[in-house]
This record gives sequence, structure tokens and C-alpha cells, in this order.
Amino acid sequence: MSSKINGSILRLLPSVDEVLRDGRISEMLEIHPRSVVLEAVRTVVDAERQDILAAGAAARQELLKEEYLDRIIENTTAEVQHLVRPKLRRVINATGVVLHTNLGRALLSERARDAVNTVAANYSNLELDLETGRRGSRYAALEHLLTSLTGAEEALVVNNNAAAVLLTLSTIARGREVIVSRGQLVEIGGSFRIPEVMAQSGARLVEVGATNKTHPDDYRKAVNEETAMLLHVHTSNYRIIGFTRETTVNELVEIGREHKLPVMSDLGSGFLLDLCRFGLPQEPTVQEVLCAGPDVVTFSGDKLLGGPQAGIIVGRRAYIEKMKKNPLTRAIRIDKMTVAALEATLREYQDEEKAIKEIPTLRMLTVSSEVLESRARALAELLESVIDDNRALFTVEKGISAVGGGAMPAAELLTFVVSVSPANMRPGELQAALRHGQPAVMSRVQDDRLIMDLRTINDEEFQLLAIALSSVLK
Repeated sequence: MSSKINGSILRLLPSVDEVLRDGRISEMLEIHPRSVVLEAVRTVVDAERQDILAAGAAARQELLKEEYLDRIIENTTAEVQHLVRPKLRRVINATGVVLHTNLGRALLSERARDAVNTVAANYSNLELDLETGRRGSRYAALEHLLTSLTGAEEALVVNNNAAAVLLTLSTIARGREVIVSRGQLVEIGGSFRIPEVMAQSGARLVEVGATNKTHPDDYRKAVNEETAMLLHVHTSNYRIIGFTRETTVNELVEIGREHKLPVMSDLGSGFLLDLCRFGLPQEPTVQEVLCAGPDVVTFSGDKLLGGPQAGIIVGRRAYIEKMKKNPLTRAIRIDKMTVAALEATLREYQDEEKAIKEIPTLRMLTVSSEVLESRARALAELLESVIDDNRALFTVEKGISAVGGGAMPAAELLTFVVSVSPANMRPGELQAALRHGQPAVMSRVQDDRLIMDLRTINDEEFQLLAIALSSVLK
């Protein structure tokens, strides 16, 4: 009996060809590629078939009453929209994590966005010297700005900081030994670790000291004829506290001079401005580290600098010129849009006060708690005006933001948040529904409330948040 019911219901399902001949699908084919619509129809029809086969006898009887074609058309429309929606799309960051790696880290300044748009829409002199008409260097503008801002002799930019470390080690230490403290063998994003990057470069890792303590003599004892470099890795994404002792860059430079060895400092989340006056923790700037005398310093472009993803290498000309001739440099070089965005970002730093206002990362890190509280109250009032009291309760509260991106891990930034207590759903369900919206909203759940941190929400996003919440809470 059950198999007969299955067969009779399955015969009610239209074929893929029948669905494609429907006028509503024909309209869809005028807008979207046939391959996309065909994939959607097949997916929906197959899903209906599997539902029938998986349902109980009573459910199968109920299915006899359904208008299958109408339902398949409706579901196909939704499936097509899902297939054509860009996979990389806008997200409202309400988490309070300024440099959120999963959300693309640093936002670009208006000047940088304009620069990217210009070179993306037009031809440019990426590798052309307009003065001579001959082939030029894509790094020319960046080299001048980086050496001017940091005081370094020379500069080079590759596609991320891991690549910068890889290139430096490959150029200077391939086949030889690099000495580094055990306490600095960090793991960066995506489970990549410094020892693995070193191994890929062809350099041999020599660990010295202990996890919590490494002394200058530990390096001295490890130096031999196979030693090519001394490496200092700034532990920007974690802190060891208590009974500790770390050899400084200054001390490594002294050891390097004793043994005529180059010294490299990997800053990770390097930046160009001291932000202590805004209550942020003390972090060494690129300029300060260079003043200590290392031969090469590497850092990221899309973290505290507030620019595009890039690995920036600054230091002595002799070493960087060798890197430029390494074939690996071409494999990890930056494209025209990165050049444009980074040049524009670096130009912002020519006026430090303007940089703090114009570069979104710096602006979000330095905004006052008074401004955040005022903005939180404005958002809460907007939400209360749009959404009925019986659907959710909105409260302005103090909170803590994070820098993110593996930078300043111990920093706790006082912030103000709007907490949402939904009446008819759990906060986790509300969080998931907002994440699936258009645009998607990323938030936090804390103490049985949904939290939206104003530090990482733009004023222009208030209305979008109100619409998204109103839609979900209905």
C-alpha cells in the first residue's frame, strides 16, 4: 500500500522540462543564465522527490492536496536567488572587534577606496615611468612613502606578512640557520606557524631559551658558522605574563654586530602611530623598532596600519635589493589595486591627526566613550521607534570591545552597546537570523541577550540594522 501511495504522488511531480516550459520560469530565463535556472529546477524537483520518499504514510496522503507546480516554481525562484547572490558580500560588523579577520580586517579610508576605484576602472602607469616612457617599478610610490614615514633605507611590499617573512628568510638564510626564541614561535591565522614558514623558506630553525625566558647569552651560545640570521618575532597576538624575560631587538642587534649577522624583526601587526594617549596599550611602532637597528622589519598592511592586505618589508637597502631579485618576489607581488589602496593609506599618515580621523581602523580605536554612548542611545531610540515593545526590549549598556586581528590581545576598550532581549525567540536564534539576512549582521550573544557594539557600526548602518531587526522579529 505504501509503495502505491509513493508512486501515485511521485507521478504528480512535474518533470524538469515541464517546469522549464512554465511562463514564470521563462521570465526568469530572460534575467538569469539558463544553466543557473536549470540547476535550481533540478535541485528543487529532486528535493520534492526526496521529501515524498522520506515522509510517513499520513504525510504522503496530505501531499496529494498540494499544488506541486506552484510550489516548485516558488522554491525555484528562491533557489535561483540563492545561486546568483555573490558569495562575498557586505556584512554589518556589530561584534565590536575592530580588526575582525573573518570579516576582512581593516576598512579602507575614503581616499583609498577612491584610489582603488580609479585604477580598477581605468588604465594606469602601474609599471610605466611617465617621465621617460620606459618600464617602471610598481613599487616606486610605495617605496618613497614608506622610507619617508619610517626612516628606513629601502622598502618592498608583497601580498601579506607571512609572504614578507618567507621572502626575507628565503633570500638571506636559505640552507642555513636562523636563531629564534622558543617563546616567539607563534601561530598566525589559519593555523600557520612561524616554524612552518621558516621551513618553507629553506632556512633551518634553531630554537633557544625557554617558553617564558630567553636571555642574550642563549643566542650567543647558538651562533656558529652555519648561522645566517637572528630573528625576533613580536608576540602581537598573545602575551606571556609573570616570570618572564625576553631578549629585546636592541640586544639582538648588539649580538648581531658582535658576530656580523643580520637581525630581522617580524612585527606582525606593525603600525606607524603611538596611540597610548587614547588609552591603548604601549606597542612598538615601526619607527621605534627601526631605530633599534635591525636590518629588516616586516609587518602587515591590513591590521593596525588600516590599509589593504599586504606584507611590508623595510630596512637596509643591501638586503631588500637582494629580495627584489629573488624569483619568489614575482610570485607574491601585489596587484594594482593593493598598490593604489596602500599608497593612499600611507599618504593619510603624512598628517597624523588627519590619519586618525580618516582611517577607519584608527578612528574606531580612538573614538571616545562619550561619543559611543551618544550613538548607542541614538540607535536604541531608532529601534524602539520601529519595533514594538512586545517584540523586543532594547537597552544601552557599557561593554568591552577588542582590537582583533592578532593585535593588542590584552587591550580592553570601553565601549557602549545596544542589548536586544527578544520576546518570542532565543538570542542565539535572533543572531542566526540576522546573520542570514541581506545585508548579513554579525553580533554577539552575552548573558542571554544579543549585543550590538557601536564601536564597529557606522552611522549609515543604523537604518539597515533597524530594517533587519524589524524583519526578523516579525
